[in-house]
Amino acid sequence: MTLHLPDAHGALRAYEPRTEPLALTPGAPFTSRTVFSAAHVVADPYADVSPDSPAAVDWDATLAFRRHLWAHGLGVAEAMDTAQRGMGLDWAGAAELIRRSAAEAKATGGRIACGVGTDQLPGAPATLAEVRAAYEEQLAAVEESGAQAILMASRALAATARGPEDYLETYGHLLRQAAEPVILHWLGPMFDPALEGYWGSADLDAATDTFLDVIAAHPDKVDGIKVSLLDARREVALRRRLPQGVRCYTGDDFHYPELIAGDDQGFSHALLGIFDPLGPLAAEAVRVLDTGNTDGFRALLDPTVDLSRHLFQAPTRFYKTGVVLLAWLAGHQSHFTMVGGLQSARSLPHLARAYELADRLGLFPDPKLAEDRMRTLLHLYGVTP
Repeated sequence: MTLHLPDAHGALRAYEPRTEPLALTPGAPFTSRTVFSAAHVVADPYADVSPDSPAAVDWDATLAFRRHLWAHGLGVAEAMDTAQRGMGLDWAGAAELIRRSAAEAKATGGRIACGVGTDQLPGAPATLAEVRAAYEEQLAAVEESGAQAILMASRALAATARGPEDYLETYGHLLRQAAEPVILHWLGPMFDPALEGYWGSADLDAATDTFLDVIAAHPDKVDGIKVSLLDARREVALRRRLPQGVRCYTGDDFHYPELIAGDDQGFSHALLGIFDPLGPLAAEAVRVLDTGNTDGFRALLDPTVDLSRHLFQAPTRFYKTGVVLLAWLAGHQSHFTMVGGLQSARSLPHLARAYELADRLGLFPDPKLAEDRMRTLLHLYGVTP
């Protein structure tokens, strides 16, 4: 049946949903790339909370979604930006999420890495000592859970640091303490405006030099870096300057196929929010790449870029709304409700376009369910044929 989807100009356009999904099934573990999906959290729709209340999470549905990703061979990057960290999910909620997900990973044999930040600090300016202590508390919680640590960029550090030397000192202190090699995360201001000037400079070349200085001082404690700057050329240039054995995990949701495919001088692994809705298709593409078939990999993954660029369009930090919409349409959760009320952060035309692009890719295991749910959403907004 035809759906009438609104566009950005208020007009309705007819769309014929597809009737068959892609046939995607779990397969062998990956051999050529390490791939993480940053995973979203499922809100408890029955919780009597307000947008600024502590997060109310549906733990059963949240953990079920992680089992879905693990079943297809993907690692889970937990308590990251995609999980609304700092946008609805506070440290208390993140700590519980880390504990539960790490236990689930251990029970199912799934790979997991968890975000370490400083978001337990109050909004008032913090000292460097307080920033270090906050990082240390979270690093201990992640290591105690048995998960790998991802040292995330800190809003508090960005606000407090006087220059590159404060980043070198803070990260050096943490890396010396880390029990196992960590992933360093550079999240650009398009994802979080409070991180402008990270690594001590708004000049990205200078910031990159400081970032590399941190790694060079402790290469044995850095498993890899996760770069989310949406600049493929910069990522490739940075990747080529990494010490031997330090991986680059692309976080570029605009250019991931080419970065993962790589060139004659190397390639990126992946830690991506877009692999939340793309999980099974992304896994299939990586398995094709494992055989050495780069063209086949690109043929599967290149068509997904339009959807990713749409979900991550400015203001990029609200991409989670489209991710959760697609999880609902795909049947991974029973509702379109988000922690902090962020289901309202994108317009109906934006959501309608996300549905159309995902449907064309065959991402919905039950296209009729997705169609029915999209029709319900349209009716709630007052759209009638």
